[in-house]
Amino acid sequence: MHELSIAHQLVELAVENADRMGLRRVTALHVRVGALSGVVQEALRFAYDIAAAGTAVEGARLIIEDVPVVIYCPACRAERSLPAPVPARCPVCGTPSGDVRAGRELELYALEGEADEEGNR
Repeated sequence: MHELSIAHQLVELAVENADRMGLRRVTALHVRVGALSGVVQEALRFAYDIAAAGTAVEGARLIIEDVPVVIYCPACRAERSLPAPVPARCPVCGTPSGDVRAGRELELYALEGEADEEGNR
């Protein structure tokens, strides 16, 4: 289950960034997970609870934003969001495309927390 190693990395990043931001307690981690990332969200949530135990982010919510697959359609000359990851065909005209513009993300993009005693955020 590679989600456990991903969860450990998310926790490490969150702890490092919380320190830099002057947060004494992290209350939420915001993560973008693309449909093509290979991450099973339920497994990530389970692994996150294990990885966060005993750290500065223990008890913080893991908020996952789904990122759909977006391709560039050469026929329409436009980016198109796919209703499902496969087939990679334009949902408007049906043209196949391997030009993936979004959907591979796995990104910690925000933290919520409480400021330290000096009033830093």
